[in-house]
This record gives sequence, structure tokens and C-alpha cells, in this order.
Amino acid sequence: MNSMTGFGRGEAANGATTVVVEIKSVNNRFRDVQVRVPREYNAFEARVNNLVKDAVSRGRLEVAVRRTCTEGGTRVMADVRLVEQYRLAIHEVAHRMQRDASEVPLAFILGQPGVLVTTDNDADALAEWDLVELAVGAALEDLATMRSAEGTALARDLVRHLVELRRNCGEIEAAMEGVVGRLQARVQERVARLLGDRVEPTRIAQEAALLADKADISEELARLGSHADQFDAALSADEPVGRKLDFVLQEMHREVNTLGSKASEQPVSARVVELKSVLERMREQVANVE
Repeated sequence: MNSMTGFGRGEAANGATTVVVEIKSVNNRFRDVQVRVPREYNAFEARVNNLVKDAVSRGRLEVAVRRTCTEGGTRVMADVRLVEQYRLAIHEVAHRMQRDASEVPLAFILGQPGVLVTTDNDADALAEWDLVELAVGAALEDLATMRSAEGTALARDLVRHLVELRRNCGEIEAAMEGVVGRLQARVQERVARLLGDRVEPTRIAQEAALLADKADISEELARLGSHADQFDAALSADEPVGRKLDFVLQEMHREVNTLGSKASEQPVSARVVELKSVLERMREQVANVE
């Protein structure tokens, strides 16, 4: 089981170029990937997005790609063939004028149009996809390690909550023993206050049985126990289980609410409050699960 919260960093270098990728992951009901790349890597944005989506199924992920090149973003190159043509032309003119060609400074030749040209390194950057892919892969591995460690901690915490939930269910089941007799006694006491001796024991027994049937929570406890087993099994699954855990928790909330509406005695009502508290803590934790 993985958490949706984590951070990963990856780095890859090739000669003068270094690529660093950082991925920050937080909770989200769905998968939302935001990628920021330098201008040189605009063509790679969709590819990076797909790599992240293939690795992560849920969460909001912010991906930052940085490129550092020690050669700089612009290169200056000389057109050697054009320089040679200028040199030959200068020598020819100097010979006809019977002058020394060395009188023409090199700066004059370099200053002529087309001799020195500047080129952008963007074209080279487009050949660096392998480098970017390596850095993204390393960042995703680092992120997965952290999300897995966080998920293990979440699973341990959720198991403790399940133990507490089952303990409360057991106490509720124990508290319900003898409920029919207690309801019958309360009905008899109330009727006796109102009617005195004009009380039919059979009628009191029927009314008590009817109340006991309405207060019967054995089915709700059985379903709650079944949901707890499903929740426990999902915690050890290798696949993303956040949505499944969230659904099972909703079903558990529904059963506990029904228990609360049927509770006729204070001990049961108190345990129902405890159950709701436990489920709320579990809901907060499940919100972090991928």
C-alpha cells in the first residue's frame, strides 16, 4: 500500500549537460500531473507527463525539470571558408597595389558579415531525451520508495484502528445480551405506573419482544465485521487500494449510523460514539492512500 504523499529527485548527466527532475506528490481524489520544463525541453513535456502517469495512479504531482549546460545557451562559430576567401581577396588587392597584406588587421576580417555566426543550443537539447528519461525514472523510483514507506506506516495505523473497532463491536455485542429481559422489565414498570394492577403479562411480553426486534443489531454487527475483514485484506494488497478503502469505510459508516439509531441503552450508545470516532480517524488516514 502506498501513500499519495512523497517527494522524489533524480539526476542524470552527459558531458556538459546535467538534468535534474524533482517530483512532489500530495493528496488528490484523482490523478493530476503538472509538468514544468525549461524552454529547451518544451517538446518533451507530453512525454514526461506520460512517464509519470504510467508510474502513479492517484494524487496531485508537480514535476519540475531543470537543465544545466556549462557550455552556455549560445555558441559562436566562424565560417572558415569565408575567412579564407576574404584572405585571398585581401592578398590579391594588396599585390596589385604593391602593399603589404599584413596591414589589414584580423579584426577587419572577423568583422565582415557572415564570418562569425551565433547558434542556439536548442537543437542539441532536442537530442537529450535519453538524459531526461533517466532523470525522470530516477525521480519516480525515489518517489515510490518514499510513498511506500509512508504507506507502510499508514497501514500499521489503520490496523490499530481496526483492532479498536472490533473491540468496540465485541463490547456492543456483549452489552446486548439480556436486552429482551431488560426491555420487558422497563415496559412492565412503565405500564404498571400508568395502569396499576390492570396489566396483562402476555401483552407486556409481546410489547417487549416487539421493541427487542426493533432494537436488534445483530445483522448490522455482522455486516460491520464483514466490512472490517474486507478492509483488513485490502491493506495487504499490492495494487492501489485507496478508492476501495474509501468505499468500504462509507459502508461501515452506514452500518454504525444504523446502530446508533437502534441503540436503546446507554452502554451501546456510548460504544457507537466510539465507533464513529474510530471511523473518522480512519477516514482521515485513508484520504492519504493511493
